[in-house]
Amino acid sequence: QVQLLESGGGLVQTGGSLRLSCAASGSIFRLYAMSWYRQAPGKQRELVAAISNLGTTNYADSVKGRFTISRDNAKNTVYLQMNNLKPEDTAVYYCNAALGNLPDYWGQGTQVTVSS
Repeated sequence: QVQLLESGGGLVQTGGSLRLSCAASGSIFRLYAMSWYRQAPGKQRELVAAISNLGTTNYADSVKGRFTISRDNAKNTVYLQMNNLKPEDTAVYYCNAALGNLPDYWGQGTQVTVSS
């Protein structure tokens, strides 16, 4: 069982920055691929960024060059640094943990609102 707790969301102006954190319970965090998803009102949940257990990263085209995903296995935490935020980044951001064929784990979400 893995529990995920996101933090760091909030209200920011266009062009501002936020750093989201996702703290995970469990001793095998290092084995999980970790991802950030987001869901805006009336839209489907979409993948924002992912980092494998080996540190390989990938990003949605809409956030490339602005967002950076990273992980600290010693702290069981994954981060999402978001720079140059835009109103279209407004959404609830969710942390996801995946390992092979096991069921994914999800956090409760954290709201990010970017004002224009």
